[in-house]
Amino acid sequence: MDTSDLFRKLTCGVKFSAKNNAFLKRKHNADKREPAKPPAEVKLEIKHEDDDSENEAAPIFPHSPLLDGDGEQNQQKRLRLMSPEKRKRYEAFRVKQLRNVQQIKVKKGAIAVPDPVEGFQQLAGEPYNVSNQLIKNVSECGYRAPTPVQMQAIPVLLEGHPLHACAPTGSGKTAAFLIPIIHHLKKPMKCGFRALIVCPTRELAKQTQREALRLCEEINLRTHVITKVDENSTDYGLESRKHYDILVTTPNRVCFLAGHNPPLIDLSNIQFVVVDEADKLFEESRNSFREQLDTIMAACTNPCKVVAFFSATVTKEVSAWARDHMPTRVRFSVGAVNTATDMVDQELLFVGTESGKLLAFRDTVHKGLTPPVLVFVQSKDRAQQLFTELLYDGLNVDVIHADRSQRERDNVVRSFREGKIWILICTELMSRGIDFKGVNLVVNYDFPPSTISYVHRIGRTGRAGRRGRAVTYFTKDDTTNLRGIAQLIRKSGGTVPEYMLKLKQSSKKDRKKLLQKAPKRAAIRTLPAFEMQERARKKKLIAQSKAKKEGKSKI
Repeated sequence: MDTSDLFRKLTCGVKFSAKNNAFLKRKHNADKREPAKPPAEVKLEIKHEDDDSENEAAPIFPHSPLLDGDGEQNQQKRLRLMSPEKRKRYEAFRVKQLRNVQQIKVKKGAIAVPDPVEGFQQLAGEPYNVSNQLIKNVSECGYRAPTPVQMQAIPVLLEGHPLHACAPTGSGKTAAFLIPIIHHLKKPMKCGFRALIVCPTRELAKQTQREALRLCEEINLRTHVITKVDENSTDYGLESRKHYDILVTTPNRVCFLAGHNPPLIDLSNIQFVVVDEADKLFEESRNSFREQLDTIMAACTNPCKVVAFFSATVTKEVSAWARDHMPTRVRFSVGAVNTATDMVDQELLFVGTESGKLLAFRDTVHKGLTPPVLVFVQSKDRAQQLFTELLYDGLNVDVIHADRSQRERDNVVRSFREGKIWILICTELMSRGIDFKGVNLVVNYDFPPSTISYVHRIGRTGRAGRRGRAVTYFTKDDTTNLRGIAQLIRKSGGTVPEYMLKLKQSSKKDRKKLLQKAPKRAAIRTLPAFEMQERARKKKLIAQSKAKKEGKSKI
């Protein structure tokens, strides 16, 4: 019996119909079912473009399925389908999403904050109408797209609102206030200074002037830095024949000219006052600039002037002054406030004692380092001592501090920019705002006096999208700020030993004392103390012998 005969006998009398078989019944019903209707969202796509009827199903947020994969043109069509109320909600959502992505945190104030701009070309249209020449200069300076601080600060200042902005080091704050100033001043006029930019150091003032000159190309606005007060005592008064538009200076110089009786400088036509590195000017120390800033503000008598504060950190003193003198200010910050940039690989290195620092640095040099390198110390004397030690090691090194003349400082800065100097030893003078392209390593030879100082020091590297590295030496005597700096490194994505985070927090009194007066440290030298004393004794004997010989020769 073959297979077919067996199958016929087994299936005798069996009927294969959909009524008796559940599987066939489901399949039969599925075949008869009508084709599925397209979802409501798909129907929207076939509506005519000129249909202005309100459609409740139209998406109003960019993550809607209707907008996924659509081009800019299709998104504009969706916007035209929205009612005015929905379009307003969509724009508010888009601005909020942009600020979240760029980490722009705007604090509520007395006025409505303008929306951030996403490109410099956007400034050429309504409502800002920035000149094509200025947009061209911005492009030629290498700015391809605005940084987060520029996105928000430029429209605020273009609309003439007072501003208090905090953004990380190397984020483009200088261009954020120069572009609106140049736009408002438009062309040179013979009415004296119309914009004042206050910087904590002469080096930062000259750097700001260089940037302003580049942005003023073909616009012909004249920028000036006060170099020597005695030479400028008759240059900027009402009867002066010299005319400038933008003044970039340190507070003490312009304060001297403005506070003279009668005033030696005319600031009555100032339209913009920008305080760069505002936290430095408000430090509670012997060199505080708070009183000087009050004098400067009193000299700027124009009631319509716009005041702007920029800094990488925020302190209580700055916030209090701004609250009292700028009640309608716009406040915003980029990223986490008072934290280091995540573009810098940070390391805390225990060196035991002061003598261990020199050994650690020489070990770093021996292993190989890529210049340029910035080395920070706490005082001018220690900077000179370290310079002497490294100079005899045959390193291409130089030093900059306040005791050097302005010409020497300018030459050192220029040589460092040109790559002629590989290692530059400096004090806190160079930690504020100075932009050196491509600094690969920052060494905190002496522990920073505060977390804010630490942020500014390591901010000299990791700028303009480049990664950098920072190494901080510490001894058993540097525990006052160790815990705070360790927490700061952890917040910025670095790794630190757990014991540093568990250290007892130092008192506010101790931190303030350390900020006002640097701790005493052993001198930087290779020779032991007894040998240095022996050299000093021999030097003294030689001097006495020479004095005796000179006395006998006179007789």
